Amino acid sequence: MLRGTLLATAMLSAALVPARAPEGADRPDFVPTLIEVAPSGTAEAAKLLKELAASSRKESGNLRFEVLEQTDWPSHFAILEVWRDGKAFEAHAGSIGTTQFRAKLKPMQSGHYDERPGLGIAVGPLQATTTPDAVYVITHVDVTGNFKDPTIALLDKFAEESRKQPNSERFEVWEQANRLNHFNLNEVWASRAAYDAHIAAAATKEFREKVGPTLGAFYDARIFHAIE
Repeated sequence: MLRGTLLATAMLSAALVPARAPEGADRPDFVPTLIEVAPSGTAEAAKLLKELAASSRKESGNLRFEVLEQTDWPSHFAILEVWRDGKAFEAHAGSIGTTQFRAKLKPMQSGHYDERPGLGIAVGPLQATTTPDAVYVITHVDVTGNFKDPTIALLDKFAEESRKQPNSERFEVWEQANRLNHFNLNEVWASRAAYDAHIAAAATKEFREKVGPTLGAFYDARIFHAIE
């Protein structure tokens, strides 16, 4: 009886954790980066980021390269990039174009160049398009290590339910490669009203209530718009 109970428990636990893509060189790399510059450098930083996006999209292995500006803090930017595999991202990171971009940006920075390569654990079409005035939301979810797997199950369910909501254009979960209990939610909504409705939705409230006690840091959601 005990053996049967343990087997049933193990099967239930396995069912709660979503299936992942296999590890290896052919797994796409998902890379969010947050960039802060001094207010006086906002226009120049935006120009450099647009140039980087244009050149990066032409590189071999690039699947997506988006440049965003934080809506309520214009001197804060984000890059959302997806590469075919780790080798493609490494080639991009070490390229002359990226090196020159980082060198030009450095004097303007007011904080750390916060690049966090990761793995997709709940993603949709990698090259899906978005509406011109879409609202982008990047949310960092940091839970204590022993809650990693239950959180993945919660995030997978949350992503699936969020994609079904009106005017949801993208809802992805990325896991930070060097800290597997840290996650980034990459959301795109057709409008601010659509995002506000999502915040008030039952699925969002349920997720927030369940994940809240496991958090190791504040639930950090930031709103952006695309500039390139």
